[in-house]
Amino acid sequence: MFERFSSGYYLARLYVEPYDGDEAAIQRTEHERLNEHVYATGRGIERIDYPLVMKLDSAHFPVVGDDGVPAGTLALPRDAVDPDVLPDDRPVFLADATRAAELLRYAGYDIDEFDPSRRKT
Repeated sequence: MFERFSSGYYLARLYVEPYDGDEAAIQRTEHERLNEHVYATGRGIERIDYPLVMKLDSAHFPVVGDDGVPAGTLALPRDAVDPDVLPDDRPVFLADATRAAELLRYAGYDIDEFDPSRRKT
């Protein structure tokens, strides 16, 4: 689904739509699969429930998994979107682990365990 775009991001096209949730979300199984593929180090037991960090246009969103979101869809809280331009099929960026840790730290998440540069080996 997502392919490497640059040193800090992956890129895919997703259907982006407004929804009534409080946080940006994608389908839970896709969230876990992406989390494992992009953020896991392969060392020991790792969490796969960290928020993904996605970028649409110039805005970054912590993205959680939600069983109610259809596959291939990024659902954004209604108050975060322009109803005149969504829903639509759009390019969406997914931050890699290092960039995501930096962005989540700015958003106030406790990410020491998530940040690959701070993990104990």
